[in-house]
Amino acid sequence: MVDGQTAGAAATAVRHESDGSEARLTQARDGDLLRLAVVGPWKTRCLAKVERELARLAEGARGARRARFDFAGMTAFDTAGAWLVLRTRKGLEAAGLTVELDGLGDEDERLLATVEEHDRPPPPRPRRAGPLVRFVSEVGQGVFGQAGNVKLLVNFLGLTVITLGRSLAQPWRIRWKAVLAHMETSGVKALPIVGLISFLIGIVLAYQGAEQLARFGAQIYTVNIVGVGVLREMAILLTAIIVAGRSGSAYTAQIGAMHVNEEIDALKTLGLDPMEILVIPRVVALCLVLPLLAFYADLMGLLGGAVMASLQLDISIPQFVRQLRDAVSPEDLFVGIFKALPFAFIIATVGCFEGFRVSRSAESVGHATTRAVVEGVFLVIVLDALLSIFFQIIGV
Repeated sequence: MVDGQTAGAAATAVRHESDGSEARLTQARDGDLLRLAVVGPWKTRCLAKVERELARLAEGARGARRARFDFAGMTAFDTAGAWLVLRTRKGLEAAGLTVELDGLGDEDERLLATVEEHDRPPPPRPRRAGPLVRFVSEVGQGVFGQAGNVKLLVNFLGLTVITLGRSLAQPWRIRWKAVLAHMETSGVKALPIVGLISFLIGIVLAYQGAEQLARFGAQIYTVNIVGVGVLREMAILLTAIIVAGRSGSAYTAQIGAMHVNEEIDALKTLGLDPMEILVIPRVVALCLVLPLLAFYADLMGLLGGAVMASLQLDISIPQFVRQLRDAVSPEDLFVGIFKALPFAFIIATVGCFEGFRVSRSAESVGHATTRAVVEGVFLVIVLDALLSIFFQIIGV
C-alpha cells in the first residue's frame, strides 16, 4: 500500500467544476492495481468532458496489471455511458490489464451487456474497383434488373392470355362499347399518319430500287422490290411501330393516370377485375384494328411505289399492276396480315403492363410511357425477325 500522499499524487480526476450533478472519473494507483471511480450521472448530456479526458487514461495505466471500475458513486446510466465504459474496458484489456467491474446494479449490467452485444466494428471500407470491374458490375446489375422485368412481363402476358380466353368463352363479359371506342382511337384516327408514312415508304423503295436496277437495265423489277418489300415487311412493321408509339403509349398513360388517382383501387374495392375492365378491351380492339391498318398500309405503299414508277420509269399504272400480279403472291399479303395479330397483342399488352407499374407520382407516368414505347418497338422488331425466319424456313 502506498501512503495517502503518494496515492493523492498519483490520482488524477476528470471533474466538472460544479456540484455532484456532473459526471466524473477518478483514477488512483494502488501498486499494480488501477482504481477507477465512476461518479455522477453517466448520461449522454454529461459525458463530453469525460470522453475527452479518457484519452489520458493510458498514462495512469502504465505499469498496472489490473484495473477495477467502482460504480458505487454513479447516479445514472444510459447507453452512451455504457458504450463509453465498454470502450474504456476494451482499451485497457488491449493494453494487457485485467478489468473488473464492481458496484453495478442488475439493470446497469443488463444495459452494459446489451450494448456489448450490439457493438460491432464498422465494415471495412470497400476497395475502389477499376474501370473494367465497374463496367462489368454495371452490366451485370443491368442484366439482372432486365431479367426481373422480363419475368414480370411474361407473368402479365400469361395473365392476359388467361383472362382473354375466359372473356372469349363468355363474350357477354367483354365491354364492347369500350372495344369500339378504342378501335376508333387506335384505328380510325391513325389512318392519316399510317397512310402518309406507307405512301412515302413506297416512294422511297421505288426510287432506291430503280437507282440500283438501272445499272443492269432491269428497272421493271422495281415493281417486284416494292411489292414484296411492302406486303411482307415494310407496311406492317412501320404500322406496328407507329401504333406502338401512338396507341401503346396512350394505353400506358391512361392506366397510369388511373393508378395515380387510385381509380384502379376503387375498381378492386367494387369487386371488378381491372384486367377485364381495362386490359381486355384494349387488346381486343388493337387485335381487330391492326390487320385492317396493315391492309390499308399495303395499299398506300403500293400506291406510292406506282406513283414513283410512273414518274421516274415511265411505267404506267396498268403496267405496274400487271407486273405486281406476277411478282407477288397471296402468301405475301397473308404474311403481312398474319404478323399484325401478334404485333397487336404485344403492343397492347406491353402498354397496359407499364401502365400498371406506374407508382403514385405523375413523373412515373412519363417514365412508364417511354418504357412502353421502347419495349413495344423492340419486341415488335424481334418478333418480326423471328417470324420472317420462320416463314422462310417453311417456304411461305
